[in-house]
Amino acid sequence: MGIIKSSFSFIVGTVCGIYIAQNSDVPNIRKLAHDALYKAKLIEEKYQKPKTKSDYEEDDG
Repeated sequence: MGIIKSSFSFIVGTVCGIYIAQNSDVPNIRKLAHDALYKAKLIEEKYQKPKTKSDYEEDDG
């Protein structure tokens, strides 16, 4: 009886999650995260301070 009582909320949550995923339009989290990282990278490149000649010399040695 102990294992059923301790895992009841997990089982109910899993069943509810499966039902919601099958019967509603759940967004693709992986695609949303990829798009957000891509947009953040574009913004970073757009507002990045331009390198000067001394910055290039420091990178080499």
